[in-house]
Amino acid sequence: MAHDGQDIAMAQPILLDDLLTLTGAALAPAETLLERAKDKVRAAVTVDGRISATAMDAGQSATHGLAWLATYVESLRQMQGWAARLSEAGTFGEVERLLHQIAFGEYLAQIAGGIAMNQAEIARPAEMGLDDAALAAFRTPEVATLIARGNTQDARLRLVALMQERAAEITVGRSGLDDELEMIREQFRRFSVEKVEPHAHEWHLKDELIPMEIIEELAEMGVFGLTIPEEFGGFGLSKASMVVVSEELSRGYIGVGSLGTRSEIAAELILRGGTEAQKAKWLPRLASGEILPTAVFTEPNTGSDLGSLRTRAVRDENGDWRVTGNKTWITHAARTHVMTLLARTVPDTTDHRGLSMFLAEKEPGTDEAPFPTPGMTGGEIEVLGYRGMKEYELAFDNFHVKAENLLGGEEGKGFKQLMETFESARIQTAARAVGVAQAALDVGLRYAQERKQFGRALIEFPRVANKLAMMAVEIMVARQLTYFSAWEKDHGRRCDLEAGMAKLLGARVAWAAADNALQIHGGNGFALEYTISRILCDARILNIFEGAAEIQAQVVARRLLG
Repeated sequence: MAHDGQDIAMAQPILLDDLLTLTGAALAPAETLLERAKDKVRAAVTVDGRISATAMDAGQSATHGLAWLATYVESLRQMQGWAARLSEAGTFGEVERLLHQIAFGEYLAQIAGGIAMNQAEIARPAEMGLDDAALAAFRTPEVATLIARGNTQDARLRLVALMQERAAEITVGRSGLDDELEMIREQFRRFSVEKVEPHAHEWHLKDELIPMEIIEELAEMGVFGLTIPEEFGGFGLSKASMVVVSEELSRGYIGVGSLGTRSEIAAELILRGGTEAQKAKWLPRLASGEILPTAVFTEPNTGSDLGSLRTRAVRDENGDWRVTGNKTWITHAARTHVMTLLARTVPDTTDHRGLSMFLAEKEPGTDEAPFPTPGMTGGEIEVLGYRGMKEYELAFDNFHVKAENLLGGEEGKGFKQLMETFESARIQTAARAVGVAQAALDVGLRYAQERKQFGRALIEFPRVANKLAMMAVEIMVARQLTYFSAWEKDHGRRCDLEAGMAKLLGARVAWAAADNALQIHGGNGFALEYTISRILCDARILNIFEGAAEIQAQVVARRLLG
């Protein structure tokens, strides 16, 4: 019995009884609420029996809120699956139970009261047409219990205590992946700790390119041919393996974790849309790291609207192509060997139907002459973070591309070919986000343990421990959603919705983790000498590239509404 004046709630056990049954029972009302929200939002944006793009744009608070609601429900579904698999294997320990319980408690509470799309915008149920009756039906006894007792301070403090005890473990809680994938994780974690982390901050501060020695070692480890089929010189591994590698390399430095992205995109373009001759020519060289690719899509005035690109390619008297136009935000453009270049080849078109994809060869540049190939010039864009490969503006003036390098040998297919890579690109970006978030947790936890204030370590203050606990919880949520997307991709199922959700959530989780880790550092976090200052800058790009958060939410909503 609690004595007089003692809060009765404090006497309750931290871990809820029969947790998996409780969380499993909470899924159905969450799914029902999502279906009601879909019906309400669909009705609001339907004009003359069809979903109206204009109405969707006008009602973005509702449509994007729906995307976030669906992302939360899918995240809880994947957490439940993860927990059930661990329980069946006998590995659902106290850390995993706390992660699971806190995740359900927090996400259910946000579903009921408002989901944080970012620090300023909250997706409220009412804006999705959900009234008091719908919310009352959602708040079943199981949901109410998890909201009230799932994410408590005691639970968060206990989780952080266990995190300190088990600091040597690679992840906070078991990932749920098989032994082969965990061996891959260990291999690339060692590489990051030994070869990347000791130098990453210096590379960032000096705005230096990642040394070629690192790229050569990654090539030897098979990073650039990870998912390329063995018949073309790759390892033929799963997208799940790509996710783990990207996660651990990005944990060391997002620039290193992103080196494989360009090879992944280029290889997928060629595998899906290339001729047999193009596959035979390019894939083995990509897989070995003999050549490095860069993606050349975005233009100065188009941003995410790729369908309105203006760069043109016209045939010359020899049947080859001549490219003229401007591109921007081209990563690693100078020292690469081939560009996946999107240009307009069909005259008098103004949308995606006139675009074609090229495998445009170029000479790698040097510091003195970054763009030595005739018909091509460029200039560096100075950036806050995501350094190590550098960003460029490019200008093409009668730039030569061989006729044989039109992807698939067919005009007008470029946008469709590019769209077929979006699933893999967004899964890989979600993995990078998880890695950056984990890096923020790593440095935040270490600083909170070492830094003393008022005679005790920072980690002993609940507000500091709360931040660390929620970082760990949301990293696991984003991780499971990303792994599920990769699983769907590996099994040949359409996963653009799940990949979009994983990227949407992962980017927010990475930014929140970096922001909170910097807050734990206090004034020191604002000093460039501290690693967290770099991680914060690196985290910020994740909500912008590979589909800005607003575009991503729009795409997810459009898929949900049919």
